[in-house]
Amino acid sequence: MAAFHCIQALGFPSRTHVFFPIGDQNRYNIINKKQRGFLVFASADKKSDKELYLKSKVETLLDSVKWDDKGLAVGIAQNIDTGAVLMQGFVNSDALATTISSQKATFYSRSRSALWTKGETSKNFIKVHDIYLDCDRDSIIYLGKPDGPTCHTGSETCYYTSVPDLLENKQVDGNKLALTTLYSLETIISQRKAELALPQTGKPSWTKRLLLDHDLLCSKIREEADELCRTLEDNEDQERTASEMGDVLYHAMVLMAVKGVKIEEVLEVLRKRFFQSGIEEKRSRGQAS
Repeated sequence: MAAFHCIQALGFPSRTHVFFPIGDQNRYNIINKKQRGFLVFASADKKSDKELYLKSKVETLLDSVKWDDKGLAVGIAQNIDTGAVLMQGFVNSDALATTISSQKATFYSRSRSALWTKGETSKNFIKVHDIYLDCDRDSIIYLGKPDGPTCHTGSETCYYTSVPDLLENKQVDGNKLALTTLYSLETIISQRKAELALPQTGKPSWTKRLLLDHDLLCSKIREEADELCRTLEDNEDQERTASEMGDVLYHAMVLMAVKGVKIEEVLEVLRKRFFQSGIEEKRSRGQAS
């Protein structure tokens, strides 16, 4: 089960996992499983003083959110690996409690006056790994991993309409997403790869040369990695290190494009290693082979 770091930030003990029962968010009964190091909210007839104390803490948590006059707060779903903002909806206390319980992004539908879980129709759920409140506690972020496209249009996110494009009367492209620098670079490399299938005229770009010549690509990765190391060995300045690291990233991402690997896949691998020591991770590789 994934830890919700937001719970710790809101006053719960370190490494505490908190789960609410679906359907009855006003009654929180607790079973303390000390040997496993976490707390599970479940049905129990007998309440200890500690259970009553934690119930009070949970109610305080929900009450601490600055719900508007309709009992709602803005809820944003964000991809835990890419950082992409997937969608925005509204959340009430029951939706927040249900999300913590089910670990699936749940919102409140103003039109239907009911809770709805993203993916209940499309099956493209958003598995929530973490939850954050903003500094004013009037908006919420579900940090999670989508099972598929988030937007009802089939787009990866709901944010693909560029305001400058609208002002220039350009056609909206559902594949043009609001991307950060790393993903913009990945998109450009993917475009260069796709262009290789078209008739070529003139001198190819450097990226296309690397995509076509694997020996050249591998030699450049080794060269740039060596230059990065020399910024440390020769005590070069930070700007030089950043520049060489940029070269390593770029050439490595070209190799990833050749292999059909997305940067999101790499970030997911790194995220899963957060709670595993390097020694254990290396040992698991040997066992897998």
